[in-house]
Amino acid sequence: MSALTFHWFLPTTGDSRHIVGGGHGSVPGAARGDRPAGVEYLGQIARSAEQLGFVGALTPTGAWCEDAWVTTAMLTQVTERLKFLVAFRPGQVSSTLSAQMAATYQRQSHGRLLLNVVTGGESQEQRAYGDFLSKDERYARTGEFLDIVRRLWAGERVDHDGPHLRVEGAGLNRLPDPAPEVYFGGSSKAAGDVAARYADVYLTWGEPPEQVRQKIEWIRSLAAEQGREVRFGIRLHAITRDTSAQAWAEATRLLEGMDPERIAAVQRGLAGSESEGQRRMRELHGGGTDGLEIYPNLWAGVGLVRGGAGTALVGSHEEVADRIEEYHRLGIDEFILSGVPHLEEAYWVGEGVLPLLERRGLWRHPATAGAPDGTAGTPAAAAEPGLVPFMAR
Repeated sequence: MSALTFHWFLPTTGDSRHIVGGGHGSVPGAARGDRPAGVEYLGQIARSAEQLGFVGALTPTGAWCEDAWVTTAMLTQVTERLKFLVAFRPGQVSSTLSAQMAATYQRQSHGRLLLNVVTGGESQEQRAYGDFLSKDERYARTGEFLDIVRRLWAGERVDHDGPHLRVEGAGLNRLPDPAPEVYFGGSSKAAGDVAARYADVYLTWGEPPEQVRQKIEWIRSLAAEQGREVRFGIRLHAITRDTSAQAWAEATRLLEGMDPERIAAVQRGLAGSESEGQRRMRELHGGGTDGLEIYPNLWAGVGLVRGGAGTALVGSHEEVADRIEEYHRLGIDEFILSGVPHLEEAYWVGEGVLPLLERRGLWRHPATAGAPDGTAGTPAAAAEPGLVPFMAR
């Protein structure tokens, strides 16, 4: 099996010791954390993720969080190696300007930009940004957008006159080196068609393994029809502790902190989502607080109060490593993880789970992956000067 790649998450809506809302169906102002999403705190998370061996950090997009482009550009100045998986929505910025922004980001950050292309699953929120296309039209526009952007990154002079986008004589003065990889998710037919043509990495939310296997086969088949190969990634939360009992006690604490009225309100909002992926997430828990372990060590409780990715790996470090390996055997090579709070949970994963996967030959610390003796492959050995690991046991 190939080596695993791990990314962390930057909570640009704020962080807390309880689950902070956000994601699909959220309204501005509804998602808040006890820890403000300032560069100071986000920088702590980013530096810790870098030290622990995460390759990149996903930053979300939407009216409920800080802008991903601006925030991560600031964070490149307080990190050295960490890449930033910037979520953005085609149609809000012109394709030529987006290609130029990405090229500039790559030069100024020395190649640390990854792009998570989000078509947008909520027409109400899209209209707030001046976008009045239907869902299927948005996916069609995304395809046009990625076609233009990829051609520009390849150095072409582009003329394009499509149903949704038009450029004439477009070109870049300086090309990105390397061109940012495109991460793309979606569970609808329209999403699958776009992913097969343009995605480097297809992302799924944390569904049970059998459902993930079906998605992988679906996208792999569509990509093969285009003469392409696509890598696969999964977006999950994590609650990992030294023992299984400790991890499930933490999941219970989070569940007990969810007000029933808040759960009901969030679920009413998510019920109106146009996202097929969101519908599949809601089916995993059904809006209730019973039977939330939907597969061994896979807990659907996060989705009760949060849109988007709604499941968490819960268990001892060994159990979480086992589930990660199980997903990997299906074809998942990249894992985008997060936790509550994001700073502390990064250490639980980085010091508890990643070393186990290293011993199984599935992971190497990116800072030392090329070391011939492998002596610096663990987070502790790779720690940067001045960064002191924190673990609240």
